[in-house]
Amino acid sequence: MKQRVMSGMRTTNRLHIGNYFGALKNWVELQKDYDCFFGAMNWHALTDGYKTPDIFTKFTKDMIMDWIAFGIDPKKSIVYIQSEIPEVLELQMLFSMITPLGWLDRVTTWKDSIEDLKSKDAYNLGRYSYPVLQTADIAIFKGNKVPVGLDQVPHLELSREIVRRLNHLYKTKIPEPAQLLTENPAIVGTDGRKMSKSYGNIIPLLEEPQVIVDMAKKMVTDPARVRRTDPGNPEVCPVFMTHKLFSPTTEQAEVDRDCRTAAIGCMDCKMKLATNINAFMKKPLEKRKELLNNPGQLDEIIEDGCERARAEAKKTMGEVRSELGW
Repeated sequence: MKQRVMSGMRTTNRLHIGNYFGALKNWVELQKDYDCFFGAMNWHALTDGYKTPDIFTKFTKDMIMDWIAFGIDPKKSIVYIQSEIPEVLELQMLFSMITPLGWLDRVTTWKDSIEDLKSKDAYNLGRYSYPVLQTADIAIFKGNKVPVGLDQVPHLELSREIVRRLNHLYKTKIPEPAQLLTENPAIVGTDGRKMSKSYGNIIPLLEEPQVIVDMAKKMVTDPARVRRTDPGNPEVCPVFMTHKLFSPTTEQAEVDRDCRTAAIGCMDCKMKLATNINAFMKKPLEKRKELLNNPGQLDEIIEDGCERARAEAKKTMGEVRSELGW
């Protein structure tokens, strides 16, 4: 039997190119070698977005459409919505009983974000126990592997500790999830900072071509290049950094050379980038439009995925309950 991979994305907004290069691109490849469970994580989104739960429905379907458009095959992989699997919350409750508070206090993402969470009125129990729910997400499907970047390895180690303790206490046989290290490139936003929804500097996936052109025009460039005749430094230019993601190697070399010699202006460089982004997005955008024009097809895909996911979750929870003597 193939090993299982579990991963998910929070349904807080449209996906952007950072989500693609940081996770989705890898997911598509993982389907070849693993049985994959990919979740639209709306419970996780609620931890700091509980005041606007209505928007998650739109973003949930929007996200799943993007997954499918870029190559997630709902026949090969199980695509589901987190809130449709109540067994996840039952297992989370059990994990909550056996997880010492000291383990959660060590979570760096909690400690480092306390002030920000307080300012957003999101300093709450749900956010604090986020790693416990995350562990339940993985364990309910008996996930063997979880694709993570280096910064997420400590989180997965906590999940391993929680699962290990459950197995020790109740003689359950849930696999301790192992890391599947993935490249997680730093994607620069349109303003030169790290691409983030909170900064409003993202390039969304699957926008219309003219929208991409308009966004490219607004991208910041080398701040030292004031006049058209000034030579530029591609190494500090967000536009060139994005060229590295979307443009052919030969064109990257040309842009690098022409920028350094002022043979090309910043606007010309941006238009070359927009052309290459739109070429990359062309087929996925067509697939997305196909799904938009057939909403019943998307609903059937989601319903089928949730049913398959819940069947696996029920099986796991049944085994856990049996070991508890319930």
